[in-house]
Amino acid sequence: MAQDLDVVYIQTFEQNVQHLAQQMNTKLRGTVMERGVNGSTHSWELLDAFGNASIKLPYNNGVDFGGIATPDDAAAFQRRLSVAQTFDTGSVIDNEDIVQMLIEPKSSITTSLAMTMNRAIDDIIITAATADALDGDGTTVIPLPQSSIVGDGLAPISFDFITEVQERFMQNDIDPSQPKVAVIGPTQVRKLLQLTEQTSSDYVSRQALQELNASGIVMNWMGFTWVMSTRLESPAVDEINTLFYTEDALGLQVNEDITIQIAQDPSASFAWRLYTRLTMGATRVQDKKIVVGHLADVI
Repeated sequence: MAQDLDVVYIQTFEQNVQHLAQQMNTKLRGTVMERGVNGSTHSWELLDAFGNASIKLPYNNGVDFGGIATPDDAAAFQRRLSVAQTFDTGSVIDNEDIVQMLIEPKSSITTSLAMTMNRAIDDIIITAATADALDGDGTTVIPLPQSSIVGDGLAPISFDFITEVQERFMQNDIDPSQPKVAVIGPTQVRKLLQLTEQTSSDYVSRQALQELNASGIVMNWMGFTWVMSTRLESPAVDEINTLFYTEDALGLQVNEDITIQIAQDPSASFAWRLYTRLTMGATRVQDKKIVVGHLADVI
């Protein structure tokens, strides 16, 4: 009877491979602009706002036709440059390992490698959010403006902090109806779940409280789509850089999406080699449409 139970256990084990806890899918790729690109770089074209309009003067203003019939305010075009890089990883499986295991491991390892590359895409986007950007000439470095940073890393996330972020967007004349994303860490999620302004029907409709996202935050609370990530940058111990941005604040160039190859290697006793790569690059396209929240990463 014990042998029969062992057989059942083995058959069940063969059909179920449990991956260790890890982020499986990219969380941020769908929150930024994406362009398919062939070259090593991609130019993100920008048009700056024109100056203020003025009262139109009559064509004949009484002084020898000195009026100007049509104003000529030159269009102020700008350009940001993203540069692609290739990321890869892989694994090797000996044939003797395959025949001795209770499962066929190639498909499971392939899935795990794909998860690794999805996390790499998030890392590319997160790094670009605060890194120096390149001007269109490819040499001029544009650091993240100090005006795009809220907080000094000493205070945790709070309702007042979120309203200050919203204020910064309004000061930059960002259309309030434009969708915005908030990327925060687990500690910030925990703090938000303790805020009365986020959990009480005195501030949020009862229907909204019944439609929470996967992290337990009210959908579109304070005008943001809330994303929890464990991959945000930490500028110092117990500090975190959270991100708040519109979709067109960041650009992702995709030269080659996630590609996975599996083949036997004659030079290694025909062991199976599993290999995956991607070629992408990202940049901060519009500084005024991104706010970096420098917060204490403690409660």
